[in-house]
Order: sequence, then C-alpha cells, then structure tokens
Amino acid sequence: MSKSIEVNDLNVYYSDFLAVEGVSIDIKPNTVTAFIGPSGCGKSTFLRTLNRMHEVIPGARVEGEVLIDGKNLYGTGVDPVLVRRQVGMVFQRPNPFPTMSIKENVLAGVKLNNTRMAKSDQDALVEKSLRGANLWNEVKDRLDRPGSGLSGGQQQRLCIARAIAVSPDVILMDEPCSALDPISTFAIEELIAEIKTQYTVVIVTHNMQQASRVSDKTAFFNIAGTGKPGKLIEYDDTRTMFTTPSVQATEDYVSGRFG
Repeated sequence: MSKSIEVNDLNVYYSDFLAVEGVSIDIKPNTVTAFIGPSGCGKSTFLRTLNRMHEVIPGARVEGEVLIDGKNLYGTGVDPVLVRRQVGMVFQRPNPFPTMSIKENVLAGVKLNNTRMAKSDQDALVEKSLRGANLWNEVKDRLDRPGSGLSGGQQQRLCIARAIAVSPDVILMDEPCSALDPISTFAIEELIAEIKTQYTVVIVTHNMQQASRVSDKTAFFNIAGTGKPGKLIEYDDTRTMFTTPSVQATEDYVSGRFG
C-alpha cells in the first residue's frame, strides 16, 4: 500500500554540523518525486532521513517530524528496523549480496525480518518480486546462480526486487542509474513508471532529463556556500519546475547556467 510522506521543519545534523535545514515537504501516494540540486546540497542526506538510514553515521540526528501516513518515524519507541522495512532503499551502485544466489538475494530482507515461509510461498514471492522488477524472464532459469553474475542493470533491478519483496509502502532511490549504461538506465526508468502504481517513489538524481522524464513532482535543493546547510528551495509539479520555476536559482540549475 502506497503511503503519503509529510515532513515538517526537518533539520539534519552530523554532530554539530547542520547539514540540512528547515525542510518541509508533502509527498502524495503513488507519485514519483525527484530530488535535484548540486553536489553537497543535502538531497541524499535528506532522502536517508525518510527511512532513518542516515543514523548509520555516528553523530547523526534530526529535529522535526517525518510522518508516513500520519505516523512519525521519529516518535518515541519507533524501531528503525521496522521503519526500513516500511521504507525500502535502492542505492547508487547495485549491491546484491555477492555470496547469495538470485533467489536468496530477493528473500534476504524477508529472512532478516524472521518471516517463516513455506518453500512454495518463497518461490511465489521470488517470482512476484522479480516480475515486479521486470527481471523474471531474464533470470527464471538461473535463480540458484549468484546475483553478482548479472549485468549492472540487472543487478540494480535485483536490488529493486529485494526492496519490493518485503512489501514496503515507500521506495527510495539514491541515484539508481548513475553507474549504469543508457539501455539499463532506460529499463530502470520504465520500471519506476510501473511501480508507482503500487508504491510512493522518491529518487535523487543528477540527471535533469531523468528527473523530467520519470517524476511527477520535483524538489530543488541548494546550498548557500561552503559550510552552510542545504535547503529546499522550490518544490512543484515537474513540468512547472522545468518550464516556469518561480525561483531564479531553480531556473539557472535546470537550464545548466548554475555555478
């Protein structure tokens, strides 16, 4: 079930350094939202606060709220492991577990959650997840071979299948195509368009054409200078952001006149 995301006045710190300041944003269910902006503006940091992945870095903390369907991820007693099951993540470089087969990779998250399943249910979930990631027909005859033997684009789709398998509400993607060739990139973009019917998708990308192709809404982040926090500058329908943005810095960035 796709869910809404509501962020209220979020500040992200690494020890004493304020990395992202004062972000408020509403993301609707069954949409693709692209985060764009120059390197170091905090967009990936902010993305990771949406499933508490930033907490793996010592000294990381937040102020403010992140609500998924009205429930605060940072509320008292909320288990970050459960948050990460609800909000899946696909990283910049494909990262299938190298010692595991394709099938084991898909089931890895489910097994981490101590979910006991009959073999027939496992097989059904593997097929459903790989079909959901548009990978089933390419790998169905070699499910017991290592996931690391796939091409880069296939590995990234395997990681998406792994994320889908635990039935999340939201899928985050941190530059999922930056390590891929154009054909693999196209396959991932097609997949994003398909999975938004079931999930809320948030993607960080440096590729302006990709943001304009895949997203319904775009958020532009920027940074005021060295040592300054990243801020959300503008957030609107993607078409508006790329044709008639209301902030000059957004127009400069999307038109390539930035910097």
